[in-house]
Amino acid sequence: MVAIYASPEGAGAVERRYRELLERWPVPYEHVRVPTGHGETFVVACGPAGAPPLLLLHGSGTNSAMWLADVAAWARRFRVHAVDLIGEPGLSAPSRPPLEPGVYAGWLAEVLAGLGIERVSIAAVSLGGWMALDYATCRPDRVERLALMCPSGIGRQRWLPLLGALPLLAFGGERGRRRAMRLVLGPATGPAPPDDDFTEFALLIHRSFRPRRGKLPIFPDAALSRLTMPLLVIAGGRDRMLDSYGTRRRLLRAAPDADVRLLPGTGHLLPAHTQEIMDFLETAHA
Repeated sequence: MVAIYASPEGAGAVERRYRELLERWPVPYEHVRVPTGHGETFVVACGPAGAPPLLLLHGSGTNSAMWLADVAAWARRFRVHAVDLIGEPGLSAPSRPPLEPGVYAGWLAEVLAGLGIERVSIAAVSLGGWMALDYATCRPDRVERLALMCPSGIGRQRWLPLLGALPLLAFGGERGRRRAMRLVLGPATGPAPPDDDFTEFALLIHRSFRPRRGKLPIFPDAALSRLTMPLLVIAGGRDRMLDSYGTRRRLLRAAPDADVRLLPGTGHLLPAHTQEIMDFLETAHA
């Protein structure tokens, strides 16, 4: 196992706060732990038993708490399974197998088998989008619908904002961390409320968590052409981490039936698209 935190104290602080946030889950839920070859995977399950399954995959440097504002709407129609990605600051194993095609598809296949799911819709963000794409391109017959927000692995990854953020993270203190987050995530889509607990939680994570390093592999056109399921992609036109215009160009070439929506004034941190995604997911189950 890799050391994904700078200290045991930092790991403990993140876990305690995460457990407090999980207690605010807005609908009845259960916690499920699924054994896999890469360690135990933590899942928050909610929604009607027997309803169509929906898998949620969060982004890098976060966990399933990011779905707190969305899950109540989705759980009315779906059996929702919010998965903590392995190697990220949730409650799953800290293992980080290589980000190579097929590896995380195999991990997700184990998770879904442990949950008793054969075919699933997936909603995913950023790094979670990369993992969803890995699974969907390897097992397209197992994916009902795929909704991706700022997915990695299609448009090229940008490095200059990350390099610019490093001095702020190293020497800027708490104010520097906030500025670094704004620099990396891009333009804000609206003012955050002063009691924005999730923003404070993100800052707590970034004080202690060691994110993955290196470039995420880009899926070739041949792999993207296997995305034959209904596909919705929402991306920020001013994303400073990913080339969203390149994402749109490549998808419209390799998967011409994809619904790709580019938000010109938005960065990597998108505004809420709860109902938009719900409308897309429900179409298959009307």
